[in-house]
Amino acid sequence: MAQATRRWIRQSAVRIFAQEFFEASLVEEGAGEYDPSFVVTKLGAKVNRCLVGGVIDRIERREGDSGPYYSGQIRDITGAHYFSVAPFQPELHADTEELLARFESGDRFLMLMVGRARWSESEDGGIFTSIRAEDFTIVDNDRYKGWLVEAADATLRRMDAHSASMVSDLNPAALEAAGVPPDLVDGLILSRGHYGDFDPEGYRVGVLRALSLASGRTDSLEPVAPEPETAQTRPTEEAGMPAGPIDASHVILNLLSTKAGELVEYDALVGACTSAGASREAAEDAIENLRDVGGEIIEPRFGFFQLLQGG
Repeated sequence: MAQATRRWIRQSAVRIFAQEFFEASLVEEGAGEYDPSFVVTKLGAKVNRCLVGGVIDRIERREGDSGPYYSGQIRDITGAHYFSVAPFQPELHADTEELLARFESGDRFLMLMVGRARWSESEDGGIFTSIRAEDFTIVDNDRYKGWLVEAADATLRRMDAHSASMVSDLNPAALEAAGVPPDLVDGLILSRGHYGDFDPEGYRVGVLRALSLASGRTDSLEPVAPEPETAQTRPTEEAGMPAGPIDASHVILNLLSTKAGELVEYDALVGACTSAGASREAAEDAIENLRDVGGEIIEPRFGFFQLLQGG
């Protein structure tokens, strides 16, 4: 008898705004070879793959031992999604080069992107989410408006389910009896157990702004950067650090100096900077400048860094 094989099931792409995905800090890793892993958001979305949209905000090419790779940001109405195209995805490189050329020429355009949820963990346990692109396309205003409505509807559905879960026991039967859709039950149980109580109204603001754009009540489709204080400038007295802008380069050099020549992974450097209060973009720029301009750090193995000896 032929041995049975387990089929891999492709996960559907969750429509999600940047704020909800960025604020997620819970990961459910698959136990077996074919079991998917998920980023679980505060609203209970289990994200293995996602469909995101917005204005191209940054894109750059880097060279590694395995070949070129790309990183960038797509900004929607609530914040920025961080994405990458890996060296082992050569089928995407030509199209990514076209995006890069347009971006470097000063063009800013609307995009939709399907990608797989990725995450990294800092030494202090912080989770930083990103997307590994699987496919992307430049879209016109009408298609982007359609995505805004889809993402808004999906977010409201999760908000309603979260609200229903607050007056229910956290077990599948009770949640379904309270009106939680079956596909959201598992995620809400995980989410409520990890995040506890929180106020989801910040997500409603993003939904209302998205629907305002989609309906034409707002003139410009280009998202506006959020007005509240950013990670780059927020006070950090609680952590025993001075308030004001954080020097990401200083954080990186301090961390590497404590490692006595050990290699430190790229995501760990970025995580240390964001934990200190710098933005992810500032951290990435600082790594590049310290390596390529200042020559104070080196990358002896792809994605791993150390201080230049004697530097």
